[in-house]
Amino acid sequence: MLSFNARDPARVALFIAILAGFMTPFDLSAVNIALPAIGDQFSMDAVSLSWVSTAYLLASAIFLVPVGRVADIYGRKKVFTLGISIFTITSLALVFSPSSSFVILLRFVQGAGAALIFGTAVAILTTVTPPEQRGKAIGIYTTAVYTGLSAGPFLGGILTGYFGWQSIFLVNVPIGLFTIGLISWKLPGEWAECCGEPFDLFGSVLYGISIISVMYGFSYLPATSAYVMILSGVVILALFVLWESRNQSPVLNIRILVKNRVFAFSNLAALINYSATFSVTFFLSLYLQYIRGYSPQAAGLILVVQPVVMALFASLSGALADRTDPVRIASFGMALSGISLLLLMFIDEVTSLAYLVVCMIILGLGLAFFASPNTTAIMGSVERKFYGVASGTLGTMRLVGQMLSMGVAVIILALYIGKVAITPENYDQFLSGMQMAFLIFALLCGAGIAFSLVRGRRERRIQRREEKG
Repeated sequence: MLSFNARDPARVALFIAILAGFMTPFDLSAVNIALPAIGDQFSMDAVSLSWVSTAYLLASAIFLVPVGRVADIYGRKKVFTLGISIFTITSLALVFSPSSSFVILLRFVQGAGAALIFGTAVAILTTVTPPEQRGKAIGIYTTAVYTGLSAGPFLGGILTGYFGWQSIFLVNVPIGLFTIGLISWKLPGEWAECCGEPFDLFGSVLYGISIISVMYGFSYLPATSAYVMILSGVVILALFVLWESRNQSPVLNIRILVKNRVFAFSNLAALINYSATFSVTFFLSLYLQYIRGYSPQAAGLILVVQPVVMALFASLSGALADRTDPVRIASFGMALSGISLLLLMFIDEVTSLAYLVVCMIILGLGLAFFASPNTTAIMGSVERKFYGVASGTLGTMRLVGQMLSMGVAVIILALYIGKVAITPENYDQFLSGMQMAFLIFALLCGAGIAFSLVRGRRERRIQRREEKG
């Protein structure tokens, strides 16, 4: 049984991870509710508005892989503390943003701080927790993440409605300061299993440029220059993989992905799952406030159903992953997510709230039964010295998936609406685009189920060979 004990550094680390695990997703989900208010204040078009979320995800995706390696070399606690500090400072700065460009820039910096948090939190938890309790610890952390997601739409709607969108960033400041103080006061020691090894700066730059090129290209589709940027990003990513495969001290250990099929397919499943589900809240937030005319508070209350269900069942799925095959549990969760997306394809301007709530419940269950078991499978498939890289890789799959999900949203908005504000004149186009997005996401979930089951069959074959041997 895991419990908090202020004299036990392992339990303190868990408590700190819980605080950070709540703060970053709270900000992410609360911003989705505040997007119409931000757009109204700065007269932003639909595509530019999507960059308030996308800039955060882009920065996180760029820095997560290098951060995992940096943490393994120089210390996970140092990197984690720096991430909390950057996130807190930028949250305060966002309160005083004078323009939309400044908001997007600060969201990029805030995303970089979030990367330092995401890239180390699970690694620290895995390091300090005994293997037989690892699934439960990760489940508790995942519950904190989903609680932050749960509170985001509801509290974000209330804060935006009564105090303005700036207040959703201001609440991060006391949480961040308390977490920094707790790290300094109650968390001794450091974790750096690769101390002294060199850092691959060139590989990190290649990786960052490739991600920027692909995502920036998405926002300019269907222009010809957009395809050039996307293709350039893919080519640079291929060069990054080639460079990493020949580097003796890579920022991303390609050999783990090639030789460790459970690790590779589990990360691929995570990438697909987040690609298929993240921008659902983005679309539904706009749908509820623009098409249905709900206030930010009411929209947040409706959208809170999904993350509440996730938070309620994440610990259960984590505990189940300690006692049974985590791959099967994760595959079941992916299937539930796919079902919910198929149902969401049929919503229109007169869909009942009961129907929408049922869809949210199914999606929440799907994400809860996927995330914790999939994380347990990933962290249990690598050696201790690779925990930082594994945590960073998983975080990268999550954020790249979220970024790709927003990329689909950007493409859909660009193709169906264009770079104009969402108004009653283009509501029909918005609905058609949203329905097409949900169809694409449902198909992605189908592919994700296949990849998830493949790694499970391979893992069971290996276990049978070991038992015979």
